[in-house]
Amino acid sequence: MQSLINHLRPATVRFAPGRAVIGAMLLGPILGAMLAFAAVAAQDTSDMVTIDNFTFSPKALTVAVGTTVKWVNHDDIPHTVVEKNTTFRSKALDTDDAYSYTFTSAGTFDYFCGLHPHMVGQIIVK
Repeated sequence: MQSLINHLRPATVRFAPGRAVIGAMLLGPILGAMLAFAAVAAQDTSDMVTIDNFTFSPKALTVAVGTTVKWVNHDDIPHTVVEKNTTFRSKALDTDDAYSYTFTSAGTFDYFCGLHPHMVGQIIVK
């Protein structure tokens, strides 16, 4: 009879501490990656040039030597980034594509869109 009573009793769920540790070990890297991604997404955009409505914005950007500038195309047609002395040149950037260049020396770098030469901008490196 006792075995029948034990059989009919609801089972007690008990979590072993080992499971919590294993869960933390599995979820920790995932949460860490999500936080790292959020930090990159929220990163300072002061060294970025956006391409939108057939313009580079800002039109002139001043940065320090060693800075990487990123151009992002938000237009719905392709654009390129070409320095007038061909110091740097991007491929055609489709919508939301990006191009980056690291400036290793001081100077003024005038650039334009190779597909739409009326689009011009300038990077001043100090």
